[in-house]
Amino acid sequence: MSARPIVVMKFGGTSVATVEGREAVARRVALALELGRAPVVVVSAMGRSGDPYATDTLLSLVDGLPRDEAECDLLASTGETISAIIVAHCLRDAGIDARAFTGPQAGIATDEVHGTATVTEVYPGPLMKAVDSGVVPVVAGFQGMAPDGSITTLGRGGSDTTACALGVALSAEAVEIYTDVDGVMTADPRACGAAGVLETITADELFQMARHGSRVVHTPAAELALASGLQVRVRNTYSEHPGTLVADIAMYQPRQVATAVSHTTGVARIRVILDADEGSREHTSAQARIYRAMADAGVSLDMFTPASGALVFTVAGASLEHARRVLDAMHLRYEVRDGLATVTLVGAGMHGVPGVMARVAECLDEAEVDILQTADSHTTISVLVPEADVTTAVHALHEGFGLA
Repeated sequence: MSARPIVVMKFGGTSVATVEGREAVARRVALALELGRAPVVVVSAMGRSGDPYATDTLLSLVDGLPRDEAECDLLASTGETISAIIVAHCLRDAGIDARAFTGPQAGIATDEVHGTATVTEVYPGPLMKAVDSGVVPVVAGFQGMAPDGSITTLGRGGSDTTACALGVALSAEAVEIYTDVDGVMTADPRACGAAGVLETITADELFQMARHGSRVVHTPAAELALASGLQVRVRNTYSEHPGTLVADIAMYQPRQVATAVSHTTGVARIRVILDADEGSREHTSAQARIYRAMADAGVSLDMFTPASGALVFTVAGASLEHARRVLDAMHLRYEVRDGLATVTLVGAGMHGVPGVMARVAECLDEAEVDILQTADSHTTISVLVPEADVTTAVHALHEGFGLA
């Protein structure tokens, strides 16, 4: 355990892509040191698609060529490695002793699933040694090492997960995620101009927002925060805005029913025709076979609803053709409707409160948005709507639940 409290500071691609951004990173790290903290920095690849070292740009170099997933992970990981080296140099130029680490050098072990690997273990020894000697580690996010020694990547946004995994392993006082917005917002500002920054949010709400389409924090990172009780703050690299604190539910009691609205586009609904009566053993067995076949094929299902003589569920548009192949191989009849979206009301305060679904339906009815299907949990209500209506639906729920 370090004598100084450790803070993991993750900086996104837009924060490290320019000289001005890297100078802002150095100021943040210097301030942490002045406050007596021990910073561990995690960085994403520099910039966005089209920039020379962005992940999409790197992967485009092998577009149209026979694809090897392990080598694509190796290629994709170089963006974060380059970023770590450059940021470490910039910190040293600012008078801060720093050293770059790849994910494997930082002790991050994963499973063998290339492209969307899961962190299985973190061995913090190398980073603790650096911290104890007064060095600021700069860790390449988004990457780790599989049991066979190959480099893996954690999925888009995976540097957030790197930061949270290190936060847990290092018993960090806090994890700070720096981006180009002021914090977690009540809705995607591109879909709702009235969206504002949340001062506080529960870990479960953050996880639900990420799971249902919010791109501020990587979903596995939000899941880690929820499971571990990590203190996480989302902030803007370039402003002094305090950002959003991710608080434990025991510390933060929601003041209203809803906290935010998330949405996901590019959704398809599949209705599988089952030649069996609802509630019969044949109907149940047919459902089980479909669920198993989809799971074995790696197709994630959502909003699954047994119906009379059918099974209805949604899939991400990117998985639609894969799902079709599974159903075709099972010789099943099915109908597809694509061009849909899910809009999700998120709020820890809705649990046990009557009338929330009624208000959702009223808001969308007033906005003339058709509800095609629904699903809910203790902290969410999701509705399936035509994709053309998604902005209208987000606006309607955001206004109807007083989130502006």
